[in-house]
Amino acid sequence: MDMKFWRKQEQSKPLFPDIEWNKPERRSQAGKLAIIGGNKLGFLAVADSHQEALKTGVGEVRVLLPDALKKNVPAAMTDVLFAPTNPSGSLGREALQPALALEDWADALLLVGDAGKNSQTAIVYEELIKKAQRPVVVTRDAVDLLQNSFAEILDNPRLVFVVSFAQVQKLLRAVYYPKILTFNLQLAQFVDILHKFTITYPVTICAFHAEHLVIAHGGDVITQNWNEPMAIWRGIVGARIASYLVWSPESPLAAASTAICAG
Repeated sequence: MDMKFWRKQEQSKPLFPDIEWNKPERRSQAGKLAIIGGNKLGFLAVADSHQEALKTGVGEVRVLLPDALKKNVPAAMTDVLFAPTNPSGSLGREALQPALALEDWADALLLVGDAGKNSQTAIVYEELIKKAQRPVVVTRDAVDLLQNSFAEILDNPRLVFVVSFAQVQKLLRAVYYPKILTFNLQLAQFVDILHKFTITYPVTICAFHAEHLVIAHGGDVITQNWNEPMAIWRGIVGARIASYLVWSPESPLAAASTAICAG
């Protein structure tokens, strides 16, 4: 099988060193990231990704949470905005306008999850992605919340999924993609499937499989050994990729690859 589209990256040896040099040294010039997530039961991933983005070097980070969390936010988290909550404690339909205003302010957007399972929140996320003019990174349970919308949003070239293998299965199933993924799939087969999928759909996918992070966009695939799956489930990988997209929004494959290499 000819797999010229597949490149392998080593930890701390980025394939795209120019992307690292794009990172501004002065925080005042280091761009703006918006993070949306949380429900009345928690916002740990929001807090973790907020901290990770600042640590990575983003200039300003603003967070949008359901207003049911107003009493729970620690003082250390500044730049927190609140939007209307639905009866289940996650973002209600009226949160769309504040979310769009935040997306307009930012250079990139991260939907990090802890989102609950409410259909109103799903509508807000779907509409936000459809209208977004900037890179949007979706990870953790925010991906699951959008699964009924996959067919409508997979034509967005600014969309980046940071997902588990099981979530890739759901993505393919939702658009009747003619490949069955099984957990014993060899890495090379998985790479080939994402190569073909991202030729058909212009999104970027970063997925964990067989002890590797696999990043695909436009038919090109980059893999890197990865032994920290918890960094994906906690939203850290999504936050790092969103941060690098602040600085290199037109190069999602290179930005995502550099983000995981520097991590």
